[in-house]
Amino acid sequence: MKKTPLTETVKRLRKQYGLTQEQLAFKSGVGLNFVREMEQGKATVRLDKVNQVLGLFNYEMAPVPRKDKA
Repeated sequence: MKKTPLTETVKRLRKQYGLTQEQLAFKSGVGLNFVREMEQGKATVRLDKVNQVLGLFNYEMAPVPRKDKA
């Protein structure tokens, strides 16, 4: 699995708020395995659950142009 802006952002915010992965999972209403897989960069994660986690920090996923494509 590889690091992505999502993985780095979630991990940074979680640590900034002083939360363990378990606490983040509980507070956002997702499973602990989901948080772990998301932070590890699993290629397939459910967008609704990603937004559930990000919503705790007042963030959301949104479409943006790819930087590597012209």
